[in-house]
Amino acid sequence: MATYDLEEQENLENLKAWWKRWGNAVLLVLALALMAGAGWQYWQRHQEAQRIEGAQVYGQFLEALTAGNAALVREVGGRLIDKFADTPYAPRAALILGKYNVEQGDDKSAEAQFKWALDHSREPVVKDLARLRLGGLLLQRKQYEQALKVLNASHTDAYNARFEDLKGDVLLAQGKTAEAKAAYQAAYSTLAKTDPLRGVLGVKLDALGGATE
Repeated sequence: MATYDLEEQENLENLKAWWKRWGNAVLLVLALALMAGAGWQYWQRHQEAQRIEGAQVYGQFLEALTAGNAALVREVGGRLIDKFADTPYAPRAALILGKYNVEQGDDKSAEAQFKWALDHSREPVVKDLARLRLGGLLLQRKQYEQALKVLNASHTDAYNARFEDLKGDVLLAQGKTAEAKAAYQAAYSTLAKTDPLRGVLGVKLDALGGATE
């Protein structure tokens, strides 16, 4: 029993010595871990609050669009982009706002909003639509090389036909008939017979002497 007591006392002394040397470091690590955990929880709660509030503001944005209130559309859309950039609603709003500004004749703002949506969205469909709308805008402004650069960027397979169709329009505007025909043909061949775009492409190919079988 005495031997056990001595061994126990020795272990206790060793533990005390170890703690004297390393105790402060252990406490610091534990404190940092607790702070990191609290910080992560705060960040998660903040992100969730941002998503909820962003969804509410996005609803107000859509209501302003439906009502045709131009001033409110721009005000609420700008607020989404400025204050809720980390939510999926801001890039969607930028995409819609860009199209709205094209319709209003404000090409400069539209270009900035399409580029913002492209740079900030994590949704492939939003990025693809931003590229298509930006490419279409650049075509209207006769900035053909810039348009092709945008349209030749990586995109999802689901939008291949639309990208090829728009590239065909740009190439045709440049006078590159053979290349335009090839782009239209590439788009045409990927579409189902019931797709409305296939009919449009058929008309374009017929005008250029392309095959539509």
